[in-house]
Amino acid sequence: MIRNETAADHAAIHGLTIAAFETSRFGYQGEAEIVEGLRRAGALTLSLVGDRDGAIAGHVAFSPVTVEGTSCDWYGLAPVSVAPDHQGQGIGAGLIREGLAQLKVLGAQGCVLLGDPAYYGRFGFQNDPRLTLAGVPPEYFQALPFTLEVPQGAVAFHAAFGG
Repeated sequence: MIRNETAADHAAIHGLTIAAFETSRFGYQGEAEIVEGLRRAGALTLSLVGDRDGAIAGHVAFSPVTVEGTSCDWYGLAPVSVAPDHQGQGIGAGLIREGLAQLKVLGAQGCVLLGDPAYYGRFGFQNDPRLTLAGVPPEYFQALPFTLEVPQGAVAFHAAFGG
C-alpha cells in the first residue's frame, strides 16, 4: 500500500533510508539527513511510503528545485529507498510512479533526478541538455517534463542536499 508519510513514520523512514543506502553500490551518503532537512524546512512536497503489512518497506521524496535560481514548478525526485529485504519487488517503482502521478495532479511542470539512466529511463526520464546539474556527468542527470515547456539552465536542489 502506498500512502503519504505520517509523523509516526519518521523514525522508520530514517532507519530504512540508512539501511537501503548502506547496501547500495555507492554506500550511505547522508540520504536520511537530506529527508530530515527537507522535512524541517517544509520542503517535502511529497513524501510517500510503501507500507507492507504495517511496516515501512520503501520511501520516496519529492521536493522543489529551481532553474537558474527561479522556482518553476519543477521537482526533484530524491531519495528513493527500499528496505534491502524488499528490493527487486517493485516497491521503488510503485512509489516513483505514484509520486509522479501525484505531482502531475498538483500541477507540476516536470521532475528531475540524478541516477542510473537504465533504471529511471523506464519511467520516461532522460537527459535533456536544456537542464544541467553542475559537477555530474550529464547522462546521469535526467528530466521528465510534464508539459511542452521546459526551462533552460542550471538546476539546484534544496539546500538540504548540501550543495
